[in-house]
Amino acid sequence: MKIISANLNGIRSAAKKNFFEWMQKQDADFICVQELKAQEADMTDIFLSPFGYHGHFHYAEKKGYSGTGVYSRRQPDSVATGFGNAEFDAEGRYVQVDIGTLSVISLYCPSGSSSDERQQAKFRFMEVFMPHLVKLRKSGREIVICGDWNVAHKEIDLKNWKSNQKNSGFLPEERAWMTSVFDEADWRDVYRLLHPETTGEAYTWWSNRGQAWANNVGWRIDYHVATPGIAATARSAAVYKDERFSDHAPLTISYDWPA
Repeated sequence: MKIISANLNGIRSAAKKNFFEWMQKQDADFICVQELKAQEADMTDIFLSPFGYHGHFHYAEKKGYSGTGVYSRRQPDSVATGFGNAEFDAEGRYVQVDIGTLSVISLYCPSGSSSDERQQAKFRFMEVFMPHLVKLRKSGREIVICGDWNVAHKEIDLKNWKSNQKNSGFLPEERAWMTSVFDEADWRDVYRLLHPETTGEAYTWWSNRGQAWANNVGWRIDYHVATPGIAATARSAAVYKDERFSDHAPLTISYDWPA
């Protein structure tokens, strides 16, 4: 089973950069997308159900902002949009599809880089999302949460860690929260299970400022976070950088799991 996570930084923009042509070639079972920056009225047929995939989406109330989606090869048994918090459900940050005993979730955690106000919102998100993570973990389902978590967990997860210790995305509080996701809530960072020491090849986001992309001055902020059972079946992981669909790169992980 192959699952892809991709922050599109605008589904219309990514489409113009041939994201869907690339997606068609991947033969993936699930494609989780984030930052649609679109409302339902903006979604064309190719956006809604490309190549026979079933698309399910959570749109932000604010136009041109946030938004998440999951494309699945099979029609899900059930779909949930939002995780039950009014503030962040209004921002379109969560889609969950259930097929059998498996759940695949597309998640877009808030960024705090634009202002202190948004950083405080990010901290609120972390506070309210942790109980949901605990609830999911106790559900007995096998779950893969794909998405842009907007946190580089450890020093090896970004190029310039020393100079970013006071910047959103690498704050001590954010890193500690990610540690608690793995150590206390008992989730797995699937990429790190397969590549525990990889640095530059692991980056999934590059600032548009300067020559970050050209010099690979990147951050690993896109993850597959999974329950231990399915995480243990992960066999390969790769970040795709041959083409640029957005300021993020798609993260693909294959699992020995029935699709």
